[in-house]
Amino acid sequence: MNKREPAVLYSEVTIRERVRELGHLISEDCSGMDEILLIGVLRGCYMFLADLSRCITIPRRIDFIAVSSYNDDTTRGQLRLVMDTRTDITGKHVLIVEDIVDSGHTLHYLLDLLTTRNPASLKTCSLLRKLDRIEKDVHVDYVGFDVPDVWVVGYGLDYSDRYRALPYVGYLEKKAV
Repeated sequence: MNKREPAVLYSEVTIRERVRELGHLISEDCSGMDEILLIGVLRGCYMFLADLSRCITIPRRIDFIAVSSYNDDTTRGQLRLVMDTRTDITGKHVLIVEDIVDSGHTLHYLLDLLTTRNPASLKTCSLLRKLDRIEKDVHVDYVGFDVPDVWVVGYGLDYSDRYRALPYVGYLEKKAV
């Protein structure tokens, strides 16, 4: 792999401003609710979820879920639940927090799964969305940025478990991937 740093797509400042906007919008939309449950999709969501949760002004709880769709680091395989939530979501207002909606398969799977658990409401939020790659019809209620079809890394997103800790979202040149 090329050892060069990824090219910057969204700077740390740009991300911080957009996350603040999303937190404000979610807080307004959910203002009549007693509480919302943020369910972060591991592992890529962790930075976004932490920052977003601090920008939401209504009471909230946090839980996690993990789904794998890769046979190795980059080849898509069958979706499988790796780790389930610990919280019973029956009657709760739930917001699924994703790092990226690429094909839409993971979010579609999670919406189907969590709907069967009878939440009071179920909404979705993703830092990034690749409109050109969507294969499943999924609605994302809150989107940080629509991105081009490049391999994005940083701010929780990885390539072969590298680059997650970058404070910005960057992309890797095809020759480096």
